[in-house]
Amino acid sequence: TIPRYLEGQVPSKEYSDVVKAALASPAYMKQKLMENRDKLTDAAYKKAMAAAERIGNLFSVSDKMLRAIAYVFEKLEEVTPLMLQKLLYFIQGIYSALYEKPFFTEDCRAWVHGPVYPEVYDLFRDFKYNPIDDARFALLEGKEDALTADEKRVIDLVVNTFGIYGGKVLEKITHNETPWMEARKGYGDGIPSSELLPKEKIMKYYIAVNRKYGIDSEEGLRAYIHDILKKASSSGEGS
Repeated sequence: TIPRYLEGQVPSKEYSDVVKAALASPAYMKQKLMENRDKLTDAAYKKAMAAAERIGNLFSVSDKMLRAIAYVFEKLEEVTPLMLQKLLYFIQGIYSALYEKPFFTEDCRAWVHGPVYPEVYDLFRDFKYNPIDDARFALLEGKEDALTADEKRVIDLVVNTFGIYGGKVLEKITHNETPWMEARKGYGDGIPSSELLPKEKIMKYYIAVNRKYGIDSEEGLRAYIHDILKKASSSGEGS
């Protein structure tokens, strides 16, 4: 039943309740797969269980985060996982600076390649460095409609400025920002870490950036990006 649906076949009426329940609950989906293990080929079973795992990762991410991701997907043609992580970090920082509250409830971590939201990493981990393009993310469709005008405004600011750069350039920017640098103290280059990037520190940093540049405008953000990339070049930051 579920493998047929996942393979793109239209379910008949008798299957509809099972399919809807499976999409609403990955645990239910796994339960039905195990109950019907003997009716499935090994390949179909593995494929369906993997799909259940991926759908489960969607449910570990807050609605607000999913809405932001959906809106970023709508605005940009190609988004790699590395790029997405950095854009979400900038969205969090700029929104919290302008509205004095976080956009997302999720905690950000200081990994080797910059700030990372682990729940989002789990959601996209099988994409490695390839552009995100997968039919399962039809589940995100329409979520961006629930964003407020202020939330869309901040995402637009980020997409129209930071969003013109690739993931490695965005990584370089975060490597020269105080929150990540402080969290990585004591770690050598390339040494893994998962230190918390407190929301309060991210907000404090971007409030200071806002005072200097006026990051409520694209012009202000472009000036900030220009200066921090210049700083990165002069300090020899490469990755």
